[in-house]
Amino acid sequence: MNTQQIAEVIKSTKGRFFSVSFVKKDGSVRNMTARLGVKKNIKGIGLKFNPTERDLMVVWAMDKENYRMINLKTIKSIKFKKQIINI
Repeated sequence: MNTQQIAEVIKSTKGRFFSVSFVKKDGSVRNMTARLGVKKNIKGIGLKFNPTERDLMVVWAMDKENYRMINLKTIKSIKFKKQIINI
């Protein structure tokens, strides 16, 4: 599965909660419950780069209650509606 297909799977959640397991930049594995489409705490400034050009996706992390980026290249699995997709 390429990064574009993985992004489509995540976008198909349509703002509902999903779980994702991925490798962080420091090499550790992180499990995160997240969702898309959260408008909380947006300041209107925006990012200085386009995350899709770097194979990143911005999500709202429920445990941190803040925005986080997921590297689409390092995703191990996605769980949505009791269905697990291993990558």
